[in-house]
Amino acid sequence: MASGSASVWGAGMKTLQTVDLHCEGEPARVVIGGLPAIPGSTMVEKRSYCMEHLDHLRKLLLLEPRGYPCQNADFIVPPCSPEAVWGVVIAEQGKVYAPMSGHNIMCVATALLETGLVPMVEPVTEFALDTPAGLVNIRTASSGGRCRAVTLRNCAAWVEKRDLVVEVPGGVGKVTFDIVYSGMWFAVVDAPSVGLELKPECGKQICRLGEMIKVAAREQHPVQHPEYDYAGPEILVFTAPGGGGAHGKNAVVMSNGQLLWDKPETWTGMLDRSPCGTGTCAVMALRWARGLLKVGEPFVHESIIGTRFTGRLVEEVEACGRSAVVPEITGSAWITQHCQVVVQPDDPFPEGYTVADIWAA
Repeated sequence: MASGSASVWGAGMKTLQTVDLHCEGEPARVVIGGLPAIPGSTMVEKRSYCMEHLDHLRKLLLLEPRGYPCQNADFIVPPCSPEAVWGVVIAEQGKVYAPMSGHNIMCVATALLETGLVPMVEPVTEFALDTPAGLVNIRTASSGGRCRAVTLRNCAAWVEKRDLVVEVPGGVGKVTFDIVYSGMWFAVVDAPSVGLELKPECGKQICRLGEMIKVAAREQHPVQHPEYDYAGPEILVFTAPGGGGAHGKNAVVMSNGQLLWDKPETWTGMLDRSPCGTGTCAVMALRWARGLLKVGEPFVHESIIGTRFTGRLVEEVEACGRSAVVPEITGSAWITQHCQVVVQPDDPFPEGYTVADIWAA
């Protein structure tokens, strides 16, 4: 269905400058020009402002005809921390403004380096980005004018609740899961326990079941970040044993519409094509809490399409009154296009639209 009206843009043509990338298969659209001023003395305040006043930008970039269900947007803004070179507000489908996202930050770091917005130093460039989840330290491997790999140190991650049981409607029944914070609120589910195989040809089944479990979990076991307004769980990761040198495999289910229990046609979502940065951090934190992963041990995590992140836990800390760990992950991103996104004053879809053939609603 259509979204918005041209009035939010005012008169005249509007243009946003973006760099489009993918990180291990998952896309992101990094906005480096054309944004209005985004006020706020903290990145949490900037995130809130974008959610309340600039959501038409997210819709423009992510919905049809300019976007598609798996697209993400990253708004590059002045940082609030003096230690950071830039700030980032992450915008995803379903009005999700993730405090932190690993694949998005890897795309941002690559775009900033390869466009010269951050000077590239070969073979290693180090800098920090400001996010609503906190300062993210970046270390990149570069050669030949290209950013070859990005290593980021995430915010602290912790297990909020373990071994919960949720009653999922629609004939699914009881499912056991955990809730982990790693920059996003994750519901973590063992895929074999619900009869799933994590392979591309099972994508529709994975999306349907994952979205149903996640929404039921949010209704029956809601959580709230202890320091700012951020409720969950809002994303789900299915886990399974790895193979071929990987320690684990995953499929991360995200929303692209609103699930309504009385409308089975809305019982769907979309899959992260990458191993998911914050998802990898959540899985590592849960394995640490269960005594299955030690600080400093490598953890290779494979996506549903076979791409990989390599992670490790750097240290044990206390965060928000919880026992937590600081994760680090490494992956690569590639620029796919440099783009000017245009909105004409008479465009009938200034905020895009969705159709229920590929969107949940």
